[in-house]
Amino acid sequence: MSSTTSAPPAASAPPAGPASRNRWLVLATVALAQLMVVLDATIVNIALPSAQADLGFSDNDRQWVVTAYALAFGSLLLLGGRLADMFGRRRMFLVGLVGFAAASALGGAAQSFELLVGARALQGVFAAVLAPAALSVLTTTFTVPKERARAFGVFGAIAGMGGAIGLLLGGYLTEHLNWRWNLYVNVLIAVIAFVAGSVLLSRTDERHQTRLDVPGMLLASTGLFALVFGFSQAEPQGWDAPVVWGSLAASVVLLVAFVARQRTARYPLLPLDIVLDRDRGAGFLAILVAGSGMFGVFLFLTYYLQLTLGYTPMQTGTAFLPMVVFIVITAQVQSNILVPRFGPKLLVPTGMVTAALAMLWFRTLELDSGYGRVLVGLVLMGIAMGSIMPASFQIATLGVAPRQAGAASAMVSTSQQVGGAIGTAVLNTLAATAASAYLADHAPVTSQVAADGALHSFAVAYGWSAGIFLLGAVLTATLFRTRADRAQRAADAALVVGDPSPAQDAPALAH
Repeated sequence: MSSTTSAPPAASAPPAGPASRNRWLVLATVALAQLMVVLDATIVNIALPSAQADLGFSDNDRQWVVTAYALAFGSLLLLGGRLADMFGRRRMFLVGLVGFAAASALGGAAQSFELLVGARALQGVFAAVLAPAALSVLTTTFTVPKERARAFGVFGAIAGMGGAIGLLLGGYLTEHLNWRWNLYVNVLIAVIAFVAGSVLLSRTDERHQTRLDVPGMLLASTGLFALVFGFSQAEPQGWDAPVVWGSLAASVVLLVAFVARQRTARYPLLPLDIVLDRDRGAGFLAILVAGSGMFGVFLFLTYYLQLTLGYTPMQTGTAFLPMVVFIVITAQVQSNILVPRFGPKLLVPTGMVTAALAMLWFRTLELDSGYGRVLVGLVLMGIAMGSIMPASFQIATLGVAPRQAGAASAMVSTSQQVGGAIGTAVLNTLAATAASAYLADHAPVTSQVAADGALHSFAVAYGWSAGIFLLGAVLTATLFRTRADRAQRAADAALVVGDPSPAQDAPALAH
């Protein structure tokens, strides 16, 4: 692979700088920042009813508190990745932290709906700067295969469990303080990460002589915005609404034009060889599928626990803890033991199948099911996410030249965000349609019929989530290279450039 030619030979590596000497502290700092970005996609959800009562906005408007963050975040990620490559990972990491903290404080203090939505959008802007910088710091800090596997095991676990932690933390803060602390808590997290990053990250952060592809930036940002916006409006407006299909059609045109632009641009925003490599492409696809399919857990299981079983927000968040625990355990076992031995071609599809089984199990839940039934599905889901995320994150950035680390990292975050947006729209629409059809077929609507209709709609969503994961299993099993193929390609690249270092990563990702 051409992108693996930039690493220096191990024997002539420069003396370890602060970042490499304290690399595990760097990992903790980066993981803390990533956790803040990921959990903010769900932490505000539990606070919405309280915020709505306080600020007096309508049911129709409240979606924008969530959507504003997703729109800004998803549409600007590729730009954020390029800025990290141009101006340095350390600088953009710290800028992202400061901006995210300021936007969170502004949102926490908001006295109007408009200011709250504006602050959420601003959070998304700085999250798009922070997330690629954080992952590219990790990519360039950990180059030894065994340590890289451990680091990406932690980072992948954070990505998989961040949403559940957001629900838990959001429930606690809403019940014991107030909804504003769901935003203020980011200030505390960002301050800790900023201080640690200022001390630990190398001040000799490499910047690359390049220019910003302005046409490419505009095409990518508007295309991704139209894509996320179109899907976000599918549930409230309906799939046949002009704003929905018009936005999705525009996104296709804009993104196709973006790809055409990247083929000819001197300084492409997203070098296409990053995406076209089979292993990395499969990694991006796995992250997208996991993001879209997993939404069935966070959204519909939250509804089930609160509306059907009568859990409080705090109890709901606590109920997700077993999944978090199993993500952490599985991610470490996979990254340190199984991924080096079996590789993503076996483990990622296995994780997808396990996730599908979890979704099918959730379909068996009834109105009077106890938490024990829920627990089985959560454990399966934890094992699944711990199998999918670390290996996918690792291989999606494997072998990328340092000058392209930001772009590759941005694609990882973009895949996760776009997957979440698709999952939100498609599954929510399918569930709403199923609920309406059920109520129409079981008139007159009593409280029992309404409860049965809601349960039926959740089951439909779980079924489609299972199908998404099974499709992901087939695609990733097909696309990921075998161990022999990957090792041979790495060895051939090393021989061509006289650089043995690319081959060092080959044993870390087996058959």
